[in-house]
Amino acid sequence: MRLLITISLVFFMIFSLIPIVGADELSDAYVKEYTFLKAQKEELARRLQKEEEQQTREIELSEKKVKNLQDVHVALSKQLKQKEVDIDKAHEKLLDTTSNKEIINSVIVQAKMSLEKFGIIVDDTAPAKVKTMASAFQDSAVLYQNLSAMHVEEGQFYLLDGTTTRGEIVKVGNIAAYGISAKQSGALAPAGNGEYKLWNQPGSDDDARALYGREMPEMLDIFIYENRDKDAEYQAEKTAGDILEAGGVIGFVIMGLGIAGLLLILSRVLFLLRAGSRVKRITGIVYEKLESGKGSEAYEAIRDFKGSTARVIRATLRNITSDREHIEDIITENILNENRALDRFANFILVIAAVAPLLGLLGTVTGMINTFDIITVHGTGDPKLLSGGISEALVTTMFGLIVAIPLLLLGNLANGWAENIKDSMEQSALHVVNLYEKSSNAK
Repeated sequence: MRLLITISLVFFMIFSLIPIVGADELSDAYVKEYTFLKAQKEELARRLQKEEEQQTREIELSEKKVKNLQDVHVALSKQLKQKEVDIDKAHEKLLDTTSNKEIINSVIVQAKMSLEKFGIIVDDTAPAKVKTMASAFQDSAVLYQNLSAMHVEEGQFYLLDGTTTRGEIVKVGNIAAYGISAKQSGALAPAGNGEYKLWNQPGSDDDARALYGREMPEMLDIFIYENRDKDAEYQAEKTAGDILEAGGVIGFVIMGLGIAGLLLILSRVLFLLRAGSRVKRITGIVYEKLESGKGSEAYEAIRDFKGSTARVIRATLRNITSDREHIEDIITENILNENRALDRFANFILVIAAVAPLLGLLGTVTGMINTFDIITVHGTGDPKLLSGGISEALVTTMFGLIVAIPLLLLGNLANGWAENIKDSMEQSALHVVNLYEKSSNAK
């Protein structure tokens, strides 16, 4: 800014003196001013160079500082991440310590509740929790060893008729027992309130006496119980009525369809037996008459025979003198007339075989719906409440398969049998025509 002001003043002075001074003086003034400006320019150039060098040095120093700061930032970031990891580990360790403390307290409380009924006292108020827990484990190990051993003691148990008797009780640990008395012996089951009763399944009396004599049979008829506080119900054998009742309404429907299908199968089998009865005898008589030249007697010989084959052969013999094309049409027509009778009930049987599994699936769905309804109302505490819906779900599926499999098998076998009868009728009728033409040509 000063340079510009100076230059302006110089030019102002020069131009103000132009009218006064002469050409020489003006030239000298220009020379002086040029020299002055050149010196100013060189000075400015030197100052500019110094400024550039200074700025370059300052930029280099700034870049070094920035790089150092970046290195410091990276190092601090790594330290921060490591500190965060350390904090997380410390937090997890704190949580584990708290959780372990809660687990230890819970184990001690459970040990106290479980061992008190066996006369073992666990002090859950002691400050040394780990020591208390270790002592409880030691006491539990000793108790487990004592309870897992087999021993004999005198006691009382209920017989199958409800009366009580005294005898020897062979305890297999704390999970099973056998009773031996002068009246009855065998495996024992809980009767409630810590008492025993004889289990109603036979075959365990020999095992009871063998164990009492310190002998170990290869196979044991044993009743394993969890505790003796709850009465174990006797196992009753299921009858067919119980199983059918477990299937519910859909089970009755499936079994009704199964009975209807079996009746249809039986009716169809009886009809096919009548339709194909005495085929060999009928064809043998007709063949013999035709081969011996007594074709006119063939019809009378089979007049009294019953069945589809007999009817087709008689229709063939009635029109035996017609041309072959007409006879074949008659044979085809009579076989088609017999089709309806031969295929009687076939579609109904296969429909029942197809519907039965679907009804079983429907029973499965309704049974599971009932089960979930019971769970919604009563929860899952009592398995007996859930058994009804589960039984319906499984039993209906079983009924559907029991009905479908034999009906599908027998229905297809009957269809194959009917087709064989149709083929034999056609073959026999055409053979009769061929024999008649042969005997006619021979004449």
